[in-house]
Amino acid sequence: MGSVPPPTNGDSNAQRRSQRVVIKVSVLILAEGAENKPVSEETRTVTVNAHGAMILLGLKVSIGQWLTLRNSRTGEEVACRVVYVSPHESEKRQVGVDFMEPCPRFWRISFPPPDWTSRSPEAKSNTSRPGNTGTNSRQKK
Repeated sequence: MGSVPPPTNGDSNAQRRSQRVVIKVSVLILAEGAENKPVSEETRTVTVNAHGAMILLGLKVSIGQWLTLRNSRTGEEVACRVVYVSPHESEKRQVGVDFMEPCPRFWRISFPPPDWTSRSPEAKSNTSRPGNTGTNSRQKK
């Protein structure tokens, strides 16, 4: 299986489990390197949501690999799995990570989007949001 990049156009939120927030959060990534030796890297997020994050990472990782992500400000740790690795070659690549379970409080954001709560209908299913039918009612004359 290959990597599937995050949607970049159209109604990408219809496929999301929770809304992304563009915010830089300092994190420490802990992983197993060559010969199962522990490796780590201090980095930051690009975007976060209740289910994971997009981070900048210089470490070589692969899709499906398990990592531990530590919030540098709080010291809290969460297990996550690599779900996306940017194909663009550079010093640091964008890497998408998915938490084992939703953890919206991990980011300590005081203004989370409404769909980050368990009371949100979108949090309970993967259906698209109501009202996103793809048609424009003003087109009819």
